[in-house]
Amino acid sequence: MTMNPTELKGAIEAIIYAADEPATLDQIANAVGEEKTTVRAALDEMISVYATEDRGVEIRGVAGGFKFYTKPQHHEVVRRFIKSLRPPLRLTMPALETLAVIAYRQPVTGPEIQEIRGVNVSGVIKTLLEKRLIVTAGRKAVMGRPIMYRSSKEFLMRFGLSDLDELPSLKEFEQLARAALGADEGIAPIEPEQSESLNGADAVASVTIEAEPAPEPSSLEPQESPEPAQPAEPEAEHTEHRKAESAS
Repeated sequence: MTMNPTELKGAIEAIIYAADEPATLDQIANAVGEEKTTVRAALDEMISVYATEDRGVEIRGVAGGFKFYTKPQHHEVVRRFIKSLRPPLRLTMPALETLAVIAYRQPVTGPEIQEIRGVNVSGVIKTLLEKRLIVTAGRKAVMGRPIMYRSSKEFLMRFGLSDLDELPSLKEFEQLARAALGADEGIAPIEPEQSESLNGADAVASVTIEAEPAPEPSSLEPQESPEPAQPAEPEAEHTEHRKAESAS
């Protein structure tokens, strides 16, 4: 049954609202039984209306689909509300740096990430996988066949990106990360026990700094022998006396 424009927009709105992940154009068209061109035209009109009207949400194209997002001017209020409901997603700076390497160099293997960062990243990769910010992308056809990693749909949704072409410059990435993760509160401090926080050179320096000063020489250590004493003058006098006796 063909919908009139008002019914179609209402149906699209309900689908996007109910979807846990961004609803694609194909999914919406199949659900409402309309041509994709018709659905796309209705979507474009809805996006324009939500952007211009004084509403708290907007429809945004993200991760290959469409999803409702709060408008930027309300982010701080919404952030405070969300923080009151659940702990924010927190990433350490090493995890954030590793995520940036994966995002900009994907697909990339663990050894390649480790070579770029200069530290062991196996623990950080595990954390990013658990938080669903990255996914595996098969194995690289080289010796050892290491696993490759790439950013996930959750990553695009968390950072509000439609696709990877919208990735900002590396200089802007940290600012975007702070906004997506909840300002500075989203950047967790580096724990002291993390192996990444101390590389080999730092460890050597640490040991050097903490080494105790050399002890003073012990009284039991052999001391430098003094110069041999010169023969005493009386000995010379005794020799002269013996010569005198012999002559007599």
